[in-house]
Amino acid sequence: MRKAFICPSKYVQGEDELLNLGYFVKTFGNSALLIAHPDDVNRVKAKLDATAKKYDVTFIASNFHGECSRQEVARLQDVAKANKCACTIGLGGGKAIDTAKCVAEGEALIIVPTIAATDAPTSHSAVLYTPEGAFDDYAYYKANPSVVLIDTTIIAKAPTRFLVSGMGDALSTYFEARATHNSYSNVNAGLPCGFREGYTPPAKGTNTALALAKLCYETLLSDGAKAKAACDNNMVTQALENIIEANILLSGLGFESGGLAGAHAIHNGLTLLEGTHKYFHGEKVAFGTIAQLVLENAPEEELYEVLEFCLTVGLPVCLADIGVDSISDEELMAVAQKSCLAEESIHAMPFAITAEAVAAAIKTADTIGADYKGGIC
Repeated sequence: MRKAFICPSKYVQGEDELLNLGYFVKTFGNSALLIAHPDDVNRVKAKLDATAKKYDVTFIASNFHGECSRQEVARLQDVAKANKCACTIGLGGGKAIDTAKCVAEGEALIIVPTIAATDAPTSHSAVLYTPEGAFDDYAYYKANPSVVLIDTTIIAKAPTRFLVSGMGDALSTYFEARATHNSYSNVNAGLPCGFREGYTPPAKGTNTALALAKLCYETLLSDGAKAKAACDNNMVTQALENIIEANILLSGLGFESGGLAGAHAIHNGLTLLEGTHKYFHGEKVAFGTIAQLVLENAPEEELYEVLEFCLTVGLPVCLADIGVDSISDEELMAVAQKSCLAEESIHAMPFAITAEAVAAAIKTADTIGADYKGGIC
């Protein structure tokens, strides 16, 4: 059996760690293309200026247009070439990070998240959109980022909702990795590189990835509420440090080398409902996790443990919590059918999947979550 495990070359996390960014740039050369939204640059400008001066490096402004499109990637690659940039930095949220991945193509890449809202920073994959913002394709590269640099002071000062959303994304990690492990399904670690070009033989997940995914879940349960309280006060505590690590590193390694299953596929189906559009990825994944547990008939104790965690930190437990106050049978079936597309990760569940079963799980999860929230259970 062929197995694969992939990860960044280096992960560094700590207070005011952005002050050391210049050191990592220096390992590649004297200049870096900085891909970031202007607002994110302004938030950390003092630290960027300080590290540039200390390590005698130059950050080349990219004038990032805000969308990870093929056109933007090509433009920025030209900017990097014209300025002879030694490496690429993706600083900020998901769009800037994914654009940096595409520009770097698996070479000399430094990722600097300013929020802990998803587990994408450590991965070798990116999502491409059209210039208008419509989904285009997924891209996979030959290597994960060279450096993932986490300044916990910056993340502590971001709105708490981002951290909680990251916990929602991380919440699914263990349950999806467990399902993938039990079904002997392939994982992202064995995917091909490039814009759907080339071929790499598929691979199964490792025991190591499953163990990291389980640690991710255990960390959420032990430190999630305490980390939320720290972030509410813009303070860095050990609990917040632990949750940032869980949201970004443990969940990132867990999903990519452990596998995705029902929760993320159901999230993708839910995006058909307009009411969900104002909610973050991790918020919808949290409800998708509950639906996956119902779909697989998980033990009642486990299901209610997840529900209790979600309510404690402020994650959705029912459809109303993600903007869906009512859903018709037709809408429900459309969501289920989208969740069950041939290319979706739900087929990594260790049993046959039908749209009817997924629709039933979503509706049942909604009822159980609403009743639990209302104090009936």
